[in-house]
Amino acid sequence: MKATIWHNPECGKSRATLAILEARAGLDLTVVEYLKHPPTREKLAQLYRDAGMRASEGVRTFKTDAEERGLTTADDDTVLDAMMAQPRLIERPLVETEKGVRLCRPPERVEEIL
Repeated sequence: MKATIWHNPECGKSRATLAILEARAGLDLTVVEYLKHPPTREKLAQLYRDAGMRASEGVRTFKTDAEERGLTTADDDTVLDAMMAQPRLIERPLVETEKGVRLCRPPERVEEIL
């Protein structure tokens, strides 16, 4: 099985999710440090769609100005535009496998798609 994690090595939840993935035997894992290599707008929209969530549900509010900017209730286009301008607004970690996509908070949510 293939898996891709959009990862921030400074984030404890992201590191914990990565550890779960790395411990999985036979997993073909791709790690994308999304602050260095952000997903395209189209890819990010697809990830949220496949996770069954709105982009506003995937916005990072901790240590950002997302709430003050109204991004937690904004439409998807507005949120995606903001995330493209500031990738730090993307909550992490997002994990994609052939079984789906999850925002892995808590990290154990990754098990749902393994």
